[in-house]
Amino acid sequence: EQYDGCVVPWCLYLHTIVGTDERGTFRRPTTKMNLFQSVTSALDNTLASDPTAVIFGEDVAFGGVFRCTVGLRDKYGKDRVFNTPLCEQGIVGFGIGAAVAGATAIAEIQFADYIYPAFDQIVNEAAKYRYRSGNLFDCGNLTIRAPWGCVGHGSLYHSQSPEAFFAHCPGIKVVIPRGPVQCKGLLLSCIADQNPCIFFEPKILYRAAVEQVPTEAYTIPLSQAEVIQEGSDVTLVAWGTQIHVLREVANMAQEKLGVSCELIDLQTILPWDTETICKSVAKTGRLLISHEAPITGGFAAEISSTVQEECFLNLEAPIARVCGYDTPFPHIFEPFYIPDKWKCFDAIKKLISY
Repeated sequence: EQYDGCVVPWCLYLHTIVGTDERGTFRRPTTKMNLFQSVTSALDNTLASDPTAVIFGEDVAFGGVFRCTVGLRDKYGKDRVFNTPLCEQGIVGFGIGAAVAGATAIAEIQFADYIYPAFDQIVNEAAKYRYRSGNLFDCGNLTIRAPWGCVGHGSLYHSQSPEAFFAHCPGIKVVIPRGPVQCKGLLLSCIADQNPCIFFEPKILYRAAVEQVPTEAYTIPLSQAEVIQEGSDVTLVAWGTQIHVLREVANMAQEKLGVSCELIDLQTILPWDTETICKSVAKTGRLLISHEAPITGGFAAEISSTVQEECFLNLEAPIARVCGYDTPFPHIFEPFYIPDKWKCFDAIKKLISY
């Protein structure tokens, strides 16, 4: 793996990220961070190292509703961290222009649910800018951040997971982290990438468990899934918050059924890592994909279709999808809507007994 210009073995890669060697000795300064603090740290590193970097969005000057940009205006000035009007189309349009002019543009959409007014700017302008100019011009220095996913009480307009809408659009990258270490490394990779990126941050994880995260800048490769737990009987695939659900499900399956699950965090939705997923399914013969978004047209369908084409002769059971329902995201019925551990556990039992 490429890291700070050096090649390190994959077995040491995660140790390198979190600042330890194979013996657990810290090699880089780290500090405890939750997910929103890791976002702040990544943005702080970027503003410090890149004089062209600017951060803008609704309320980011005082830290934003989730406090991800807190303190950055005071540290770097109002010309580099500033509020915008309440207009998502304008935020992304401005970001495209700033990136084309040579700035590192980091836009915040206050909630992923409100990214739709900017859909035209993202899909018809940002994603196509390089292609339509024959690579003479590009807006690859644009990164769009947005809180994403269910939060326990968000209801219709604060709990959506719109990643599949953008997965249909060549020219952009879509990334979703599962925790603080991954969040900082993937966000810095998005900011450095020469393509416009959408970075969805699981809002329910903002203040969840902390991890030891390096204070210095580091990157995690995009379009590379991570095998979190190896197994032999069933492949489990998810991203963001749902990874933590499936981790618990994998433990339940081992304890109650004696089933060995291989757990994979997709991390990048577009372009996604087909090789890692298909290699795992060829080994286990069974696949379960889970996400919070509605099942019809959700990204699980794309994974399922690709695996069916590539691994048809390896499959021991139909591919299972455990996802949200085809309804607006409910409020009081959220516990029944989300793909919880019991739904996923039942799906594993069906896969095994097929």
